[in-house]
Amino acid sequence: MSELAELTRQLVAIDSVNPGLAVDGAGEAEIARFVVAWAERAGLQAEVEEPSPGRPNAIVTARGSGGGDTLLLNAHTDTVGVTGMDEPFSGRVEGDRLYGRGSYDMKGSLAASLLAAARAAELGLRGDVVVTAVSDEELGSVGSEAVAATRRADAAIVTEPTDERLAVAHKGFAGFEIETEGVAAHGSRPDLGVDAIVRMGDVLVRLASLDSELEAREPHPLLGRGSVHASLVEGGQEYSSYPASCRLTGERRLLPGETLDQVEREVQALLGDLPGSTTTGLSRPPFEMAPDHPFVRLVADCAGATELVGMAFWADSGLLGGAGIPTVLFGPRGEGAHAVVEWVDLTSLERCLDVYVEVARRVCA
Repeated sequence: MSELAELTRQLVAIDSVNPGLAVDGAGEAEIARFVVAWAERAGLQAEVEEPSPGRPNAIVTARGSGGGDTLLLNAHTDTVGVTGMDEPFSGRVEGDRLYGRGSYDMKGSLAASLLAAARAAELGLRGDVVVTAVSDEELGSVGSEAVAATRRADAAIVTEPTDERLAVAHKGFAGFEIETEGVAAHGSRPDLGVDAIVRMGDVLVRLASLDSELEAREPHPLLGRGSVHASLVEGGQEYSSYPASCRLTGERRLLPGETLDQVEREVQALLGDLPGSTTTGLSRPPFEMAPDHPFVRLVADCAGATELVGMAFWADSGLLGGAGIPTVLFGPRGEGAHAVVEWVDLTSLERCLDVYVEVARRVCA
C-alpha cells in the first residue's frame, strides 16, 4: 500500500461523524490530534485551534524560507453519519478503490494535502504551504469560518472531490421557515376553527410558482439555475382538531449575484397577507472565481484542465473566496458522498497529490 493510501486508510479508521448530524457523532477531536501528531513526525509545524467548544481545527504548516507567497490547502475532517453502512471505518482496499465513510468526502483529499505539505517542505520554497484540516463543514462550517476570519493566504485550493475537474463556482444556500396561524377548535366546530395547514397550501402553491420563475431565468453558465424547495411541513395537534399552526421549512439555492436580502423578500412574499411569520436560518454565500484569474490559469496548467466547471454543492470555498483569497476546488474521483457505499479512486488521489505539489512549487517559489 502506498504512503498516500495508508494515510487515507488511517484517517478513514477514525470516527469523525459531525455531532450536529448524529446524536452519537464523535466529532473532530480525535482526528485533529492524529493530524497534528502525523505532521509533527513529518517535521511540519502543527497546532490545534478550537473555533467552537469541542470542534477543533488542525493547522499544519510547511514553513518556507521567507519572502514567498502562501498556499492554503483546505480539507474538512468531519463526515456525515454512517447509518446503513456495513464497514464505515474499515478503509478496505479493493483494486484501485479505498472504501469507508469519508474516503471520498474527503479524507483522501486531506491525506493528499498533508503529503503535499510534507513534500513542499523538501523543495526549499520561500513561501508557506498551510493545510487547514477544518471542522464542521458538513453542517455550519465553523472551522473554515474561523480560518477565513483569522488567516491570510495568497491562494487556496479547497480539495473537495471534484472528479479531477477544476471548479471555479458553486451555489450558495439559505434555509427559511414560514409559519401560518390558524385557530384551534374541535373538528366538529367549523364555525370556530381556522385550519393553519390549509392556509399553508397557499404558501406551497406560491413556492412552486417561485421555483418555476427561477427556472425561467437566464441560467448561470456553470451552475444552471437557482432553486427553492420545501423540506419539512409540520402542523396540527390531533386527528379531531383544527390545527392552530403549521410550519414549513425550506431551502433556497443561490447563484452568484443572489443575496440573503433577496431571499428574505421572496420568503415574505410566499406568506403574503396570511397570518403568520417568516424567518431565515443558516445561509452561506455562492462562490465564483473569474476564469481568467492568474491562479485559475496556474492550477489549470498544473492539472492539465481544459475546461472549468461549477459544482452544485456548497463548499468552504465560499468562505475563503469571500475573505478575498483567490480560491479554486480540485479533488479526486470516486463515488458515494453521503451514501451507504463510499470509495475514493487511489490512482486519482495520487494525481491530485502531484497537482497540489506542483501548484505549491509555483505559488510558493
